[in-house]
Amino acid sequence: MEAEKKKKKMNLPNKLTLFRIIMVPVFLVILVAPLPLSETAIRIIAAALFALTSLTDMIDGKIARKYGLITDFGKFMDPLADKFLVFAAMLGILTNEMFADLRPVFVWAAAIVIFRELAVTSIRLVAAGKSGLVIAASRLGKIKTTTQMIAVVTVFLEPVVLPFTPFSEWHILSYFFIALMAVMTLWSGIDYLAKYWKFLDPEE
Repeated sequence: MEAEKKKKKMNLPNKLTLFRIIMVPVFLVILVAPLPLSETAIRIIAAALFALTSLTDMIDGKIARKYGLITDFGKFMDPLADKFLVFAAMLGILTNEMFADLRPVFVWAAAIVIFRELAVTSIRLVAAGKSGLVIAASRLGKIKTTTQMIAVVTVFLEPVVLPFTPFSEWHILSYFFIALMAVMTLWSGIDYLAKYWKFLDPEE
C-alpha cells in the first residue's frame, strides 16, 4: 500500500512543470491588469517572473534525465508549459500600452513564434501517432528557445537597465533580439519541417 502511494506521488520535475503552468496566469496579470504599480515595477516584476519560470524549464529536464524521472505527464505537459509561457509573454507585450512603440514590429515576430510552435507541435503529434516517435528538441530548437527568452527579457528591461540612452529611446537592443528571435524561430521551424515532412504525406 505504501509503495503504491509513493508511485502516485508527483516527482520534482513534474512539480516544476506544474509550477510553470500556474505561473502563466500570474505573469499575465502583472502585464495586463490595472495594478497600482509603476511602469518600472511592472517591467522588473514581469522580467523576474519570466526568467525564473523559464529557468525551471532547464532544471526540470536535467533532473528528469539524470534521475530517470521521465513520465508521460512530463512528456506531454513540459513542452506545453513552455509554449503557454511564451504565448503569454507575446500577448502581454502586444496588449500593454507601455510596449506600444514596439508593437508594429513585435506583432510579426509574435506571429512567427505562435505559428511555428503550433506547427511543430502538430508535427510531433502526427509523428507520435504514426510511428510512436518522440521528437526531442534539436540544437536549433534550444537556440530558438534561448533567443525567445532573451528577446522577451530585453523588451521588459531595456528602458530600466539603459535609461536615457539611444539604446533605450530607440529600442535598439529590443529590435535586435526580436529580429534574432524571429530568424531563429523560423529557421528551427523549417528545419523540423524538412526533417519530418515524411510524416505529413498529403496522400495518406
